[in-house]
Amino acid sequence: MFFTDYKNELIASGIIIISLLIIRFIIHFTITKIARKNDINDARIRLIRRYITVTIVLIAILIESFVFGTEFKDLALIFSSVFAVIGIGLFAIWSILSNITSGIIMFFNFPYKVGDKIEIHDKDFPIVAIIEDIRAFQLHLRLDNGDLVTYPNNLMLQKGVTLVKKDAIEDIVEDDGEAV
Repeated sequence: MFFTDYKNELIASGIIIISLLIIRFIIHFTITKIARKNDINDARIRLIRRYITVTIVLIAILIESFVFGTEFKDLALIFSSVFAVIGIGLFAIWSILSNITSGIIMFFNFPYKVGDKIEIHDKDFPIVAIIEDIRAFQLHLRLDNGDLVTYPNNLMLQKGVTLVKKDAIEDIVEDDGEAV
């Protein structure tokens, strides 16, 4: 009985889901291709692909609600309520969102890679370190004395940064190999 009553909606849902899966595949393929071309590590590729998948799932839920007959005014009420609550919560955690957004921007347009030695021009706390890892919220920087510094992504985009040496981490590995 359910299948006969909602035959058209189920067919439309199938077409929408297949279309969104194809779009997801194309976007994932493109992101992977761009990342491989720019020597971006696999963890960052998976992170960005996960963001894309979540976005596509949310779009699918929105489209499916219209297919099954939800009216715009009902969705507007739900979204305004949800966004009001989220807005209050996000105001409290704007720094986290800023770091995530900066991480996405750094994925596509960041001139430095893991292993590069950089200098961050900060008046109060200048840093000269090797980029050990680039994560969703912060960079892991290894100082010359061996200390690990986590540096927020949003500050990385706000401060002046100079490349001191490209692929400096390889020099450290080679030095350790020669000392043995």
